Amino acid sequence: MKLTINHDDLAAVVADTARALPARPPAPVLAALKLAATDGTLTAAGFDYEVSGEATVKADVTEPGTVLVSGRLLADITRALKPKHQIHMTADDSRLIVNSGATRYTLPTLPLEEYPALPSTGEPTGTVTGPTLAEAVAQVATAAGRDDTLPVLTGIQLTLADGKLTLAATDRYRFAVRTIGWNAIDPSIDTAQALVPARSLTETVKMLADTDHIRVTLPGPTGVLGLADPSHATTARVIDGQLPEHRKLWPTRDSINATVIVDTDELTAAVKRVALVVGANRVLQLTATNGALSLQAGASDEAQAVDTLDAQYDGGREAFTIAFNPTFLLDGITALGAPKTVLWMTERTRPALLTGADSNVNLTELTLGCDELQYLLMPIRLSS
Repeated sequence: MKLTINHDDLAAVVADTARALPARPPAPVLAALKLAATDGTLTAAGFDYEVSGEATVKADVTEPGTVLVSGRLLADITRALKPKHQIHMTADDSRLIVNSGATRYTLPTLPLEEYPALPSTGEPTGTVTGPTLAEAVAQVATAAGRDDTLPVLTGIQLTLADGKLTLAATDRYRFAVRTIGWNAIDPSIDTAQALVPARSLTETVKMLADTDHIRVTLPGPTGVLGLADPSHATTARVIDGQLPEHRKLWPTRDSINATVIVDTDELTAAVKRVALVVGANRVLQLTATNGALSLQAGASDEAQAVDTLDAQYDGGREAFTIAFNPTFLLDGITALGAPKTVLWMTERTRPALLTGADSNVNLTELTLGCDELQYLLMPIRLSS
């Protein structure tokens, strides 16, 4: 293999595909990137049996060839090299030589025959926009579990229905749901469902975040989700099982007893201030009254804090009190990413729903049920 390539192009494809490399590879070859040079292009690929990533870029190839080299080391090298110089790469059976200006690296190669074949997917099912999918994945991943002994709860569930794609995740204490647009390629597939590890999906969509149209291949018999654009392709193996049906948990408009609209930045700052004294019980109490939302934390024999914000409140004359884990509350507020945060509450012991709203929204304009992120949060039971 012999080629010349622009520094930024090489750095981009190496960084993209290195996302698929495992932190603790079960075999040395899985810590490597596969570099394949053909007529006018260089393709880099990484794989860990769960996730694969592949990226292609233009290159001046004088001798086609394929090599396997340490992915982390190559990523470190491309970051360290000076961008003003082009990179010249030459490989034989045992080494890869990387030249850039006066800098030269010699890297040992690994046996290609030991590298597994990347998973294949079927024909694309439909397309979504890259920025929208990346935003939706980041939002719902907030609620995904981190306990690997409960693998179903560590996933993001993708559900195709009614011409839209819904993403959902839960760790039993909160449930995040976001619905985005879907453009069908295969109209015969109008319903489908797949549960994908949240960490895998979060990393893979970063490679495609700036793409106008991502081709999505929903899992078939292979059990692999595929995402691709003209120069990138990534796959993720799905998790067996499915999440609880979230629609059974969601409050209806008729069941809402109290609604609060508050400035998101002010609420975020207040939660952080009051949470300084929450102690081991991790309880943050919110009390909504006409024109105000009060936050309180701390026990009577320990440090205490109280803060009050201006708020729009629709709950009758009586105050409404509910309590949450402050970390989970902050996660939801941050994921919403809206100027205003809306709290929809039914009972103090039942889940509350958080949604976002524009800065000029008022109570009479609110609607429950939309395609933006909805974040359901379990309350903490307060002692009487």
